[in-house]
Amino acid sequence: MVVTSNIALLIKLFGDNCNKIEAEPMKNYMKGHFPFLGIKSPLRKELEKQFFNETGILKEPFNRELVAELWGKNEREYQYTALVYLEKMMNKLKKDDLPFMEWLITTKSWWDTVDAIAPKPVGKIAEKFPEVVGEMIDGWAVHDNMWLRRAAILFQLKYKQKTNEERLYHYIQQNAESKEFFIQKAIGWALREYSKSNPASVKQFIASQSLAPLSIREGSKYLD
Repeated sequence: MVVTSNIALLIKLFGDNCNKIEAEPMKNYMKGHFPFLGIKSPLRKELEKQFFNETGILKEPFNRELVAELWGKNEREYQYTALVYLEKMMNKLKKDDLPFMEWLITTKSWWDTVDAIAPKPVGKIAEKFPEVVGEMIDGWAVHDNMWLRRAAILFQLKYKQKTNEERLYHYIQQNAESKEFFIQKAIGWALREYSKSNPASVKQFIASQSLAPLSIREGSKYLD
C-alpha cells in the first residue's frame, strides 16, 4: 500500500532520530496525555521536509488515508507531521473533507492539535464553502464535545476584517457560562484576535456581556 510505504520512510527518519531523554519532558508538557519520540521541533521540521521531498506527496491530491494513518500512530510527532501536511494541502481541501476534520478534532484531542486544525484547514474550508458553517460548524458551537465547541469559536481566527462578527459573538454567548478552561481561553483568544481588526466592537461586546475573568483578560490585551 502506497500510504504505508510513505509512512515507512517517516517511521525510519523519526526512529533514527528519537531521543528518550527529550521525550519525557515533552510528554510531561502535554500533561502525560501522549507519548513522544523526543524529536524537537527544528529537527522534526528538517525530517518532515525530507519526507515530503522524497515521497512527493505534496504534488498529489489530498490524502485522508495518509493523515488517518499518522493520526493512528502512538507518538505525538506523527500527529504533528499530519498537521504540517494538512496546512500545506489546505488549497486542495474540499467541502466533503470537513467531516474528516471533525474526526481529527475529536480524536486524540488536545489543544496542540485542535488549535492547528480549527483556524487553518477548517477555516479554509469554511472560507471556500461558506455553507458548511450553517450545515456543520453551528452545531459544533453547542456540541457535547468541548473540543468541537473550541474549534467553532476559533475557526475564524485568521479572518481579520472578514470575520462574521455576529456569528463569532453568538458562539461566544452560547459558551459564555462554560467553566471549562479551554472554552474560556478560546473565547478570550478569539476576541483578542478580532480586536486587532475591530477594537471598538470587541470593547463594547466585552462590556455588555457576562464573561469569565479569563476570557475578559485575554480578550482585552490589545484594547486601551
